[in-house]
Amino acid sequence: MSTASTRAVRLTRRGGPPVLTELPRPAPTGEEVLLRVEAAGLCRSDLHVVDAAPGGLPYRVPFTLGHEIAGRVLERGPSAVGPAVGERVVVYGPWGCGHCANCGAGAENYCDRRPELDRELAGTGAGLGRDGGMADTVLVPSGRLLVPVGDLDALQAAPLTDAGLTAYHAVTALGRPPADGTSVVVLGVGGLGHLAVQILRATTSAQVLAVDVREEALALAGACGAHFATLPRPDTAQVLRARTGGTGAVAVLDFVGSRSSLGLAVAVLRAGGELVVVGSGGGELTVRKPGALPPGTRISLPFWGTVPELERVVALARAGALRVEVERYGLSSALEAFERLRAGAVRGRAVVVPD
Repeated sequence: MSTASTRAVRLTRRGGPPVLTELPRPAPTGEEVLLRVEAAGLCRSDLHVVDAAPGGLPYRVPFTLGHEIAGRVLERGPSAVGPAVGERVVVYGPWGCGHCANCGAGAENYCDRRPELDRELAGTGAGLGRDGGMADTVLVPSGRLLVPVGDLDALQAAPLTDAGLTAYHAVTALGRPPADGTSVVVLGVGGLGHLAVQILRATTSAQVLAVDVREEALALAGACGAHFATLPRPDTAQVLRARTGGTGAVAVLDFVGSRSSLGLAVAVLRAGGELVVVGSGGGELTVRKPGALPPGTRISLPFWGTVPELERVVALARAGALRVEVERYGLSSALEAFERLRAGAVRGRAVVVPD
């Protein structure tokens, strides 16, 4: 360890709350890379981590929170690969074994050894059992997990690693790209949903219909390019189907995953359509034939995304096709950001920066 110190927002006991504390600054060894953190995004997954009951997640406390990270390479271990000292990067969040077939293809989110790693390391990746980026510095296991961002603003770059990447992966999870004259419904226009609207507009020619329980989120959906946005009401399914010409949506991207959102998704999906469940709102679907699901329905449960997809998301942002709606907080105000997120008061993405 270096004699220098670093401040960090850490989970020190099950159920939280997180605490801001000071630690010795780590020195990289082997393939490790130390970053000076420029920004770290905050999402509802962080609340799930903080609130998890004992045994609910394989993570061992204490560890530093924050899995959406942008920063600058500060030091490299003697066998480090990838970006050089001084280069600005984002951190790919799900850390796999680096050696299995999926990891070799950049899909560490689907690492074949994930259950084994969770047992051995008690962590899925940055801020998820292993020290993350809600700190002055963060130690990354390998340069293979870093994606250069050039001069992209750190406040914009950090949320791309989860909110942007997960939304992009959800869109690419569709078996058939939505074509002209078709409609896609986005349920939940929060940190991920507002980027999904932009990604759909940038990469498809489909009509984008959005639903959220908050008026401000509907305004955000419109600003992001949604063709239509509405609150959930008793007749919302009929209204949305009418917008599709009566046939229903070719795809529904559910960023909520609650009982009510899944019910709405089933009600607006057309035969042969695709349901992509991203949110973890506790809802359940009954799958049977015949049943409530339209015939030919395909269901996917995407998790995060791949390194090549993160590179494409960064490219979209640098080209101006993606812009994250952010609320900025200093590291010393990170606990306030947690409370605003818990209260549902954050517009877009809360981003914490060292202050």
